Amino acid sequence: MAKSKSAFFCQSCGYESAKWLGKCPSCNQWNTFVEEIVEKSSASVPTWKSDTASRKLSKPSKVDEIQSSTERRILTGDKELDRVLGGGLVEGSLVLIGGEPGIGKSTLMLQLALNLKGKKLLYISGEESEQQIKMRAERIQESPSSNCYILTETSTQNIFKQIEILEPEILVVDSIQTLHSAHIDSTPGSVSQVRECTAELLRFAKETGVPVFLIGHITKDGAIAGPKILEHMVDTVLQFEGDRHHVYRILRSIKNRFGAAAELGIYEMQGSGLREVSNPSEILLSQRDEELSGIAIAATLEGARPMLIETQALVSSAAYGTPQRSATGFDTKRMNMLLAVLEKRCGFRLSTQDVFLNIAGGIRVEDPAIDLAVLIAIISSHQDITVSSKNCFAAEVGLSGEIRAVNRIEQRIAEADKLGFETIYISKYNLKGIATDKYNLEIKAVSKIEEVFSLVFG
Repeated sequence: MAKSKSAFFCQSCGYESAKWLGKCPSCNQWNTFVEEIVEKSSASVPTWKSDTASRKLSKPSKVDEIQSSTERRILTGDKELDRVLGGGLVEGSLVLIGGEPGIGKSTLMLQLALNLKGKKLLYISGEESEQQIKMRAERIQESPSSNCYILTETSTQNIFKQIEILEPEILVVDSIQTLHSAHIDSTPGSVSQVRECTAELLRFAKETGVPVFLIGHITKDGAIAGPKILEHMVDTVLQFEGDRHHVYRILRSIKNRFGAAAELGIYEMQGSGLREVSNPSEILLSQRDEELSGIAIAATLEGARPMLIETQALVSSAAYGTPQRSATGFDTKRMNMLLAVLEKRCGFRLSTQDVFLNIAGGIRVEDPAIDLAVLIAIISSHQDITVSSKNCFAAEVGLSGEIRAVNRIEQRIAEADKLGFETIYISKYNLKGIATDKYNLEIKAVSKIEEVFSLVFG
């Protein structure tokens, strides 16, 4: 009979200890240890290919003697998802998708299952019944695909029995926090259960070459729930973001062993599911009949995709003693730094003004190339002077007021040219090697922030 023991696990990083600790020695978090009952593996409990006697013994190999093979990718039919994954779904990969409740994770995966042609897909749900999934499938697609199989089960041992019978080519698990393994005597969603279930699915994916999608919950801080080791175990981590009050959703790549990280895919939430947005610049730019103050257009990059976004600023006199500083979609600390540059280098008195900044469309941008657009929007609102909607900006601003160069400037210029902008302001240090005559818009190179103000506002 299997022996059981008790152990303490850190709910933040998964660190295991024989006794309770106030502070985790691994992640330095306080009061995160929870006691769990851990049961050792028993030979009577089946698992995925638990027979280790038939396995080959691994031996070390020289790196130049290892035979290299190209990654075989599966096109999902979703161009946005394929881009974020790095060109398609790699066989044998383990993909983790996290996001807030109700953001559309299950809808995205079910839509993938229904639209995938020629592949047998098994959708495992531990949160919904078959009837609920059927209703959602009919809303997404009038005649659901016959290659999509639904299994409502939470035991990994029963799941692997059905996998051996069905032999699916793609596996979707919704969600990893609902699964439980008979090897661990603790509740589903605990650190030990999440780690053990993920390890079993990882062995299955690598030994069979079947790609596996895992849907994961997130904490109130926005991090993926469970131990941090969960993100280290998987090959790709995707974050599904967006405000539930906005129709646009953003699929962001945080980690990708088979492609570039920080890639971005944009969807529009509709009653019939998620629609791919092929040109995000058009939806992120407001359609206005007249020019308004406090608005400037920035050319930014998310992964390999250039986008034109709208920065909106509102500057008004502080009604109370302490001025307010608020930014939506932009780092507040960086905004305070840019305000200090305006105060020190340009003489604008903003210490008694409330400053509110918003990135239109509900997206969050960390690209420093939008610094110049942020400053132009703030001064436009402060002086109540409009900025032409045919102007855009792509430059970083330094603490001494200099206009710094940004990377991949030609992609930004080409995107602005494609959308019909007439002028783009860049750093003069970005001009080297650029053939300006091949673009239809005017490229203005500047080195100081004062030059930009004189050109834009006269």
